[in-house]
Amino acid sequence: MFDDAVEEEWRDIEIEETDQIEEYDLTSSPNDFNVSTIFSFIESGAVKIPGFQRNYVWDIKRASKLIESLIIGLPVPQVFLYEEDRNRFLVVDGQQRLMTIYYFVKERFPRKERRSEIRKIFGDAGTIPDDILHDDDYFESFDLRLAEVRPGGPNRFNKLRYSTLGEYRMQFDLRTIRNIIVKQVRPSDDTSSIYEMFNRLNTGGVNLTPQEIRSSLYHSSFYDDLFKWNLDDRWRALLGRREPDLHMRDIEVLLRAFAVWRLGDEYTPSMVRFLNRFSHNAQRYGESERSAAFSNLDWFLSEAKNVERNAWLRQKKFSVPLFESIFAAACRLRDEGFPVVFSTRLVMQIRDDSEFQAYASERTTHTENVKGRLRVARTILESAGK
Repeated sequence: MFDDAVEEEWRDIEIEETDQIEEYDLTSSPNDFNVSTIFSFIESGAVKIPGFQRNYVWDIKRASKLIESLIIGLPVPQVFLYEEDRNRFLVVDGQQRLMTIYYFVKERFPRKERRSEIRKIFGDAGTIPDDILHDDDYFESFDLRLAEVRPGGPNRFNKLRYSTLGEYRMQFDLRTIRNIIVKQVRPSDDTSSIYEMFNRLNTGGVNLTPQEIRSSLYHSSFYDDLFKWNLDDRWRALLGRREPDLHMRDIEVLLRAFAVWRLGDEYTPSMVRFLNRFSHNAQRYGESERSAAFSNLDWFLSEAKNVERNAWLRQKKFSVPLFESIFAAACRLRDEGFPVVFSTRLVMQIRDDSEFQAYASERTTHTENVKGRLRVARTILESAGK
């Protein structure tokens, strides 16, 4: 999807230590909710999946194993819920398990290519409308898919669904899962503890990407807007990918572009620390700052519609260094009142410039290369507008 230099960067990147966090006063209470109660909580909207959580990522075989474990009484890992208000909970850890139960009772399993869209619908509506739930473009039937217990010995639960569990249905409905409900007492501003809990609970055995961690630690109204704009048809067309990336790499590309625009002159490695710093700053953005930022993105995407998509490609893959450099340089010029008009020829001129290529070919996150790309892009855009 992305150019090789950036793919290599993502493969090699390590999650770094964050700044010292605040001391919290939290209360936690264990509750053993049965499956029927858990489903009712989700269905009623009492339990919600916060915006910074990743999409549902389990396949149907893994989901089936969880359901089988509940039916036969095997232990299931506990779930962490954060109490926002009375009878209002956010899922901190356990989304995959909770949504598997929800989907199984509904007898519908989400198709992989539509999960980002389903997630948005679920987040906006607080539930999944029946017309979407029963649309085969979004969901397939959730029949358990379980391997043989021994060669030639079929699993007795294989191909069953919730309505055909028979005598096992009551057993499933009444099976309990331990839920740890956490509530913050101090500090009174509760905007940070949930994200720190999410980060720490989800880095023990799950390989989250730096952007997934960042989205939890630095969640803000800016990030809410960023997630919405990531679904913009013009941006999806520019990337050449209809569905958002399950691990938020497309979100990170947009974030990098904003960060280089706003803080590119102050850039120092690593890119992880740089994006964390920008995300932390963005938590303080008011409505006017967010509006100004995303109006520039709106303008850029409208102008970029005039550019053939292959101009953004390097070795047949979307070039992140090219996009972020042109975006940052163009937005700076626009902020200064300088006329910027895009064309396929102009984007290709920047992409094929020998100096730009030298800055974009290797060690793409070194200071001289990030600043060098931005300088070349600005010079060419400025010359074209004179």
